[in-house]
Amino acid sequence: MNTDPPQDAAKPESANTPSDAQLSATTDDAQTPSPAQSEDNSNTDSNSASGDAVHNPQGSTLEQLREQALEATKNVFDPEIPVNIFELGLIYDVAVDEERNAKVTMTLTSPACPAAQELPMEVQGRIAVIHGINNVEVDVVFDPPWTPDKMSEAAKVQLGFDL
Repeated sequence: MNTDPPQDAAKPESANTPSDAQLSATTDDAQTPSPAQSEDNSNTDSNSASGDAVHNPQGSTLEQLREQALEATKNVFDPEIPVNIFELGLIYDVAVDEERNAKVTMTLTSPACPAAQELPMEVQGRIAVIHGINNVEVDVVFDPPWTPDKMSEAAKVQLGFDL
């Protein structure tokens, strides 16, 4: 049976982490674990869905992981267009679930896109290296179809579209 003093002794640098996380990582829909639950969850790592739903062992909330995943997509460029795929409007959604698995829903400029194989693989690779992400699934969809209207204003300016 574990008691609090041995757990604290085993993790002297992170003894304050659960209370800090509880103060900063509370969400509307998630329950904040008690300090004892937080310590237990840190020992079980990704096997626990309830306590880790808000705070993962690396210190990032699920929303922070989602933002990191979105940022990673901004480093993927269509080889034919000098604009990243996020600004092109090819990324429809990025979600991170309670098990810290990322799911990306994206499209391509056309079903016949020459980069149809490499872009999803590059997205998966860029997100997979984020500390705290367990698995990455990339789902390529063509509904709704991509149109230039989905591009950001910055992308339209860079590509010479009239605003």
